[in-house]
Amino acid sequence: MSMKIKMVFAVGICAVAAACAKSPESIAPSYVSPMTYRIYECDQLGEESQRVEAALMQASAQQRQARSDDTVGVILLGLPVSSLSGGNVADQVAKLKGEQQTLRQVMIEKRCTMPAAVPAS
Repeated sequence: MSMKIKMVFAVGICAVAAACAKSPESIAPSYVSPMTYRIYECDQLGEESQRVEAALMQASAQQRQARSDDTVGVILLGLPVSSLSGGNVADQVAKLKGEQQTLRQVMIEKRCTMPAAVPAS
């Protein structure tokens, strides 16, 4: 294989790898305004925290599967199949992480009891 072909192949692999789904742990939370939750009472904040936590767990599992599918796709086909087919839900994970963070912040400000299902980040 010539040096030029090796270089093009290496650049192609790097580009494909960059298109792969990220692990949910490596996705940063997106900004969610605290104003969204300021009108909530403590019990409503607790319920919403539990709903967001459940949704985040589900989205994280889907994101892990997308990452796994992309890895297999790149190895077998040279393509991040899950990312190309819409299985990558990184934006949803980021939004839910942002909501979780904001809910926690508002609950602290209102001196609410934190539900056990909401871990500190």
